[in-house]
Amino acid sequence: MTDLFTYRPPHVRGSATSKAAADSVAECAGNLRNKVLTCIADTGAAGSTCDEIEQALQLRHQTCSARIVELVNAGKILKTDRTRRTRSGRAAAVYTVKK
Repeated sequence: MTDLFTYRPPHVRGSATSKAAADSVAECAGNLRNKVLTCIADTGAAGSTCDEIEQALQLRHQTCSARIVELVNAGKILKTDRTRRTRSGRAAAVYTVKK
């Protein structure tokens, strides 16, 4: 990965649907990564779950979770060992900004 805000989202090699999805979000992916990163940073040590970020930014789960994975892979955020309940009552990982 080069620049966090300009690289194209990855896709599953050999999957036309995965490539189409990555292509469709390519123009706004950097902006979305920034919004997700800022949302997590704004929560400080409490961190955020994917579900909380989805609600705060009004994002679909697939869009939000993909940006979270990209930020984890870029070393910008960490998946903690903590969980919190989602709207559906399931346990969800909490993410914080890497210091």
